[in-house]
Amino acid sequence: QVQLVESGGGLVQAGGSLRLSCAASGSIFSINAMGWFRQAPGKQRELVARVVSGEATYYADSVKGRFTISRDNAKNTVFLQMNSLKPEDTAVYYCNARIIVQDTIKYTDTYWGQGTQVTVSS
Repeated sequence: QVQLVESGGGLVQAGGSLRLSCAASGSIFSINAMGWFRQAPGKQRELVARVVSGEATYYADSVKGRFTISRDNAKNTVFLQMNSLKPEDTAVYYCNARIIVQDTIKYTDTYWGQGTQVTVSS
Protein backbone atom coordinates (compact mmCIF):
# COMPACT_ATOMS: atom_id res chain seq x y z
CA GLN A 1 0.00 0.00 0.00
CA VAL A 2 2.94 2.32 0.59
CA GLN A 3 6.17 2.41 -1.35
CA LEU A 4 9.38 4.36 -0.92
CA VAL A 5 11.41 4.81 -4.09
CA GLU A 6 14.95 6.12 -3.83
CA SER A 7 17.22 7.63 -6.45
CA GLY A 8 20.46 9.54 -6.72
CA GLY A 9 23.17 7.18 -5.54
CA GLY A 10 26.36 6.57 -7.45
CA LEU A 11 30.12 6.81 -7.54
CA VAL A 12 31.87 10.04 -6.64
CA GLN A 13 35.37 11.13 -5.72
CA ALA A 14 36.21 12.26 -2.23
CA GLY A 15 35.17 15.87 -1.75
CA GLY A 16 32.34 15.55 -4.22
CA SER A 17 28.60 15.79 -3.78
CA LEU A 18 25.53 13.66 -4.34
CA ARG A 19 21.84 14.26 -3.78
CA LEU A 20 19.55 11.43 -2.78
CA SER A 21 15.79 11.54 -3.23
CA CYS A 22 13.06 9.36 -1.78
CA ALA A 23 9.44 9.59 -2.81
CA ALA A 24 6.64 7.97 -0.84
CA SER A 25 3.48 6.89 -2.60
CA GLY A 26 0.34 4.94 -1.85
CA SER A 27 -2.43 5.23 0.69
CA ILE A 28 -0.79 7.98 2.73
CA PHE A 29 -2.77 10.04 5.19
CA SER A 30 0.26 11.84 6.56
CA ILE A 31 3.95 11.34 7.21
CA ASN A 32 5.30 11.80 10.71
CA ALA A 33 8.97 11.54 9.89
CA MET A 34 11.28 10.74 7.01
CA GLY A 35 14.95 10.01 7.14
CA TRP A 36 18.00 8.22 5.84
CA PHE A 37 19.94 5.32 7.27
CA ARG A 38 23.08 3.76 5.86
CA GLN A 39 24.80 0.42 6.13
CA ALA A 40 28.40 -0.20 5.21
CA PRO A 41 29.75 -3.72 4.66
CA GLY A 42 30.22 -5.51 7.95
CA LYS A 43 28.62 -2.71 9.95
CA GLN A 44 25.24 -2.11 11.52
CA ARG A 45 22.69 0.12 9.89
CA GLU A 46 22.92 3.61 11.35
CA LEU A 47 20.73 6.70 11.29
CA VAL A 48 22.23 9.45 9.17
CA ALA A 49 19.58 12.16 9.21
CA ARG A 50 15.89 12.59 9.95
CA VAL A 51 13.29 15.28 9.55
CA VAL A 52 10.01 15.19 11.42
CA SER A 53 6.75 17.04 10.94
CA GLY A 54 7.36 20.61 11.97
CA GLU A 55 10.73 20.46 10.23
CA ALA A 56 12.80 19.44 13.25
CA THR A 57 15.96 17.73 12.04
CA TYR A 58 18.53 15.33 13.43
CA TYR A 59 21.99 14.52 12.08
CA ALA A 60 24.56 11.94 13.05
CA ASP A 61 27.72 13.61 14.34
CA SER A 62 29.71 12.12 11.48
CA VAL A 63 27.72 14.06 8.85
CA LYS A 64 26.94 17.34 10.61
CA GLY A 65 27.97 20.31 8.53
CA ARG A 66 28.28 18.18 5.37
CA PHE A 67 24.82 16.67 4.83
CA THR A 68 21.49 18.48 4.67
CA ILE A 69 18.11 16.81 4.85
CA SER A 70 15.02 18.50 3.47
CA ARG A 71 11.47 17.56 2.77
CA ASP A 72 8.83 18.46 0.19
CA ASN A 73 5.61 17.75 2.06
CA ALA A 74 3.40 18.34 -0.97
CA LYS A 75 5.24 15.60 -2.88
CA ASN A 76 5.89 13.28 0.08
CA THR A 77 9.55 13.42 -0.82
CA VAL A 78 12.70 13.69 1.25
CA PHE A 79 16.13 14.71 0.00
CA LEU A 80 19.62 14.25 1.34
CA GLN A 81 22.21 16.65 -0.01
CA MET A 82 25.64 15.19 0.67
CA ASN A 83 28.64 17.47 0.30
CA SER A 84 32.33 17.01 1.06
CA LEU A 85 31.90 13.26 0.77
CA LYS A 86 34.49 11.00 2.35
CA PRO A 87 35.39 7.37 1.61
CA GLU A 88 33.89 6.44 4.98
CA ASP A 89 30.51 7.63 3.69
CA THR A 90 30.49 4.64 1.33
CA ALA A 91 27.42 2.54 2.13
CA VAL A 92 23.99 1.53 0.97
CA TYR A 93 21.65 4.35 1.90
CA TYR A 94 18.08 3.50 2.89
CA CYS A 95 15.12 5.82 3.03
CA ASN A 96 12.86 5.38 6.05
CA ALA A 97 9.47 6.86 6.81
CA ARG A 98 6.94 6.70 9.62
CA ILE A 99 3.61 6.96 7.87
CA ILE A 100 -0.02 7.13 8.87
CA VAL A 101 -1.76 4.91 6.31
CA GLN A 102 -5.29 5.63 5.19
CA ASP A 103 -7.01 2.29 4.71
CA THR A 104 -10.40 1.12 5.96
CA ILE A 105 -8.89 2.29 9.22
CA LYS A 106 -5.92 4.51 9.84
CA TYR A 107 -2.78 3.00 11.22
CA THR A 108 0.86 3.94 11.59
CA ASP A 109 3.70 1.89 10.25
CA THR A 110 7.36 2.19 9.31
CA TYR A 111 8.51 1.74 5.72
CA TRP A 112 11.88 1.28 4.04
CA GLY A 113 13.16 1.93 0.56
CA GLN A 114 15.11 -0.64 -1.42
CA GLY A 115 18.45 1.08 -0.83
CA THR A 116 20.79 2.99 -3.09
CA GLN A 117 24.54 2.52 -3.24
CA VAL A 118 26.82 5.46 -2.54
CA THR A 119 30.50 4.87 -3.23
CA VAL A 120 33.14 7.49 -2.48
CA SER A 121 36.57 6.87 -3.94
CA SER A 122 39.72 8.28 -2.39
